[in-house]
Amino acid sequence: MGESQDDRGDRRRRSPDGSPDRNRDRRNRDSRDDRHRSSRRREDDVKSSRRDSPRRRPSRSPSGKERSHRDRDSHRRERRDRSTSADEDRRRHRHRSHRHREDRDRDSERSSRRHRSPRRRSRSPRKSPSPPKDIQRRGPLPSQGDAFSTELTQSGDGPPPPEKEKPNFKNTGRLAAESNMIQVEGGEGIVLKYHEPPEARKAPSKEPWRLYVFKGDDLLEMVELGERSCWLVGRERAIVDFPLDHPSCSKQHAALQFRYVEKKNEYGDRIGKVKPYIIDLESANGTSVNGDPAPAGRYVEVMDKDVLRFGLSSREYVMMLPS
Repeated sequence: MGESQDDRGDRRRRSPDGSPDRNRDRRNRDSRDDRHRSSRRREDDVKSSRRDSPRRRPSRSPSGKERSHRDRDSHRRERRDRSTSADEDRRRHRHRSHRHREDRDRDSERSSRRHRSPRRRSRSPRKSPSPPKDIQRRGPLPSQGDAFSTELTQSGDGPPPPEKEKPNFKNTGRLAAESNMIQVEGGEGIVLKYHEPPEARKAPSKEPWRLYVFKGDDLLEMVELGERSCWLVGRERAIVDFPLDHPSCSKQHAALQFRYVEKKNEYGDRIGKVKPYIIDLESANGTSVNGDPAPAGRYVEVMDKDVLRFGLSSREYVMMLPS
């Protein structure tokens, strides 16, 4: 019975004496296990390094420690150098300020010495200047006019000095002019010379005052004065209440004013009464009461049957109370 070569090879492989195949399998298994173990160790090392990384120092080797010590020493030296340089700058600045103060003090002392030197020289005893002989007078002091007079007038050679203009404290009339301006139809403004006082009143009905106008023996006109408290007399027909035509009369000549005046009787009681008054508004030719000139700008009481005349007019104005 003959066997082929293939059957012989199969028998050899299946025989228990096939040791080379088993060794190969073992080696492959050992290499796999070693690889697996090395990979596990690496993973464990990485995990442990991650856990211990914040706790560990940057370098535990002796070279790292030496480097850290060197860095610390260099930082400390730099800080020391900076502090010493700042201290030196401060000392220099203080020294300079101290020198500047000393220079100021020296300059002030020199200037004070310079200023003091003429005073010390002036302390030398000197005789006080005697007053001039002309000022020394005996007797009372001269009057104010003589004191302000010049030497020429004292000697009598020149003309007398002009009199000094005295201050004028009277009202200028500008405020009154603005408040008493009246606009006429033509557009021009006329300033009133007179405005009524606070005690102005109308004449009471029980005393009907009347003004009679006479020219010679002829009665020209009769005016009831109880209509208003003030009667402006003059040639300016646009503003006056009682017009005058004579050329000697002013535009605003006078004013006839009724005023409430209080007087005390013998028992000390106050008795008030409305009375007529005439006031001349500084006219050119004046106003007269019973032939006597009335003072300009002052109230003059008018009684019953008093005769008024304005300017150089021949007309007579009689104040009367009906009986």
